[in-house]
Amino acid sequence: MAAQREKFLAGCRARKVPLKKAARIFDLMAEFAGYGFNKSHSCAYALLAYQTAYLKTHFPVEFFAALLTSETGNTDKVVKYINEGRGMGIRVLPPDVHESGLYFTPVGDDIRFGLSAIKNVGENTARAICEARGLAGDFHSMIGFCEAIEPKFLNRRVLESLIKAGALDCLGASRARLFAGIDQSLAHGQKKSYEKSVGQHGLFLSKTALIHAEPWEQVALPEAEDWTEDQQLAGEYATLGFYISGNPLDKYSGRLNDFGTLELGALEGKRNSEDVVVAGIIVQSRPMRSRKGARWAIYTLQDRTGVVDLLVFPEAFARLEPILRAGVALLVKGRITIEEVGTRVVASDVRPLEEMSQSASGMMRVRVDLGAMDTATLDELQRILASRPGRCKVAFELVNPDGTMATLEAESGVRPDPELLQQVRDICGLDAVAILP
Repeated sequence: MAAQREKFLAGCRARKVPLKKAARIFDLMAEFAGYGFNKSHSCAYALLAYQTAYLKTHFPVEFFAALLTSETGNTDKVVKYINEGRGMGIRVLPPDVHESGLYFTPVGDDIRFGLSAIKNVGENTARAICEARGLAGDFHSMIGFCEAIEPKFLNRRVLESLIKAGALDCLGASRARLFAGIDQSLAHGQKKSYEKSVGQHGLFLSKTALIHAEPWEQVALPEAEDWTEDQQLAGEYATLGFYISGNPLDKYSGRLNDFGTLELGALEGKRNSEDVVVAGIIVQSRPMRSRKGARWAIYTLQDRTGVVDLLVFPEAFARLEPILRAGVALLVKGRITIEEVGTRVVASDVRPLEEMSQSASGMMRVRVDLGAMDTATLDELQRILASRPGRCKVAFELVNPDGTMATLEAESGVRPDPELLQQVRDICGLDAVAILP
């Protein structure tokens, strides 16, 4: 600061500014730099915070549509905001060639996914679809859709993406049949476009032949076996960057509570080195090498509430590599690590949820408040557990009246079916039971 002051005063002397006045000017600038800049920014940010809070409160659908549009391409934030909107009762609907605009658009109390955000579609094709819809109205079949859009905006890759994203579900056929009819529909659309360009309108057909000619839009799509739910969701993720009509974790939602899992969106508030159990789908992987050449990897884990980096270091990687596959619902046990890039999870054990839901192995943890239970209640708890013998171990967290705790593992295991879990919760409390891997 002293060097800057001397340099400033020297410049003022050269311009014949009185030394006392120059010193006063520098002192004012230094004082402003100490707090004035911060205060001006605080005021601006306060105004922005007020404006955005007002819009979010009074125009929530429009607010989230604009927010999602601004973050298109940033999967982490899109997943976060979709989940936040869901908590306010706002759904994000799949793309639809009859309703979607170029970007995220309010539709009543919901938000419709934009066509230009679909992978391989882009703004030019999205704009062509919207313009064709404005001229011809709704499309009635995939062949009619291909006829209405100029061929330069449509190719096989674009149609595949539209189908996988669910944007053509409104045409009334299954995604499998639409997918099987891509080549046929494109060929009809290109032929129709060529006939228009050369002015061909059935010049050599008789009036009777024209009347009985089969309408283009009534040409049947090929038969095809319906896609499974997993195939459908995988297609959505490949084209949208996240799951929108469902989630592979949905069918395990009842068990996730039993496993004591934490939503990924709630990890930010956890302490460093804290043990956690989370569930999610691997959507990306980055193979790594340690300094000694050992293999390890960083996986991106996603659930409905957000994404997190999953670090699988060499020792764990050697055991878990066959399990860590993309698209598989996984239960992960690990610990929090807070780094400059954000909160991450270091994995110690990983199990497929499908295996966990079918297996009775693992650990059932029961929290027992000894100060709130009498002998008869404890006997009833013992009777209930004994009625469901199985391979799942049982550990009791015994809480004494003075607040001290002790852990006791039962000699025999149980079969933790939903009825047993509910009976134990009725005695010990809703949050007293957890199933651990």
